[in-house]
Amino acid sequence: MTKSGTKSSVTSTGGKSRSPVRSAGRSAGSSRSGVRGKTNGRNTTIVSRDSPRKGKTDWARVDALTDEDIAEAVANDPDAVPIDIDWSDAVLVMPPRKKAISIRLDEDVLDFFKREGEGYQRRMNAVLRSYMQQKSKPKKRA
Repeated sequence: MTKSGTKSSVTSTGGKSRSPVRSAGRSAGSSRSGVRGKTNGRNTTIVSRDSPRKGKTDWARVDALTDEDIAEAVANDPDAVPIDIDWSDAVLVMPPRKKAISIRLDEDVLDFFKREGEGYQRRMNAVLRSYMQQKSKPKKRA
């Protein structure tokens, strides 16, 4: 890591980087063997610990807005639909914990669920839950 004053360059020079953003600008596994320590101007981000990057928001303009300006902007925004939901009686519902198990399935059953794409274990769980709920219902007398 190269240091210059209060700014540090997030560029690996062979050792371990101590910067909190050491991998900024590069994806995992982007280091190629034999190229370490060499920079070609790409994947280098200058970060100052004393003053973080400035965003593009004009905070002075936001601070100058009055309540009337905000109300008018909301009224003119087609995506700002008022929601009349009372959340005061809301209850936090946590999903049941999952338990990791080893299970033997017929190959064609597993292939069927996997073919449906990502989330096949969640779908298998839903099918089993539906079966369980149907079996748990009280039987009707004729």
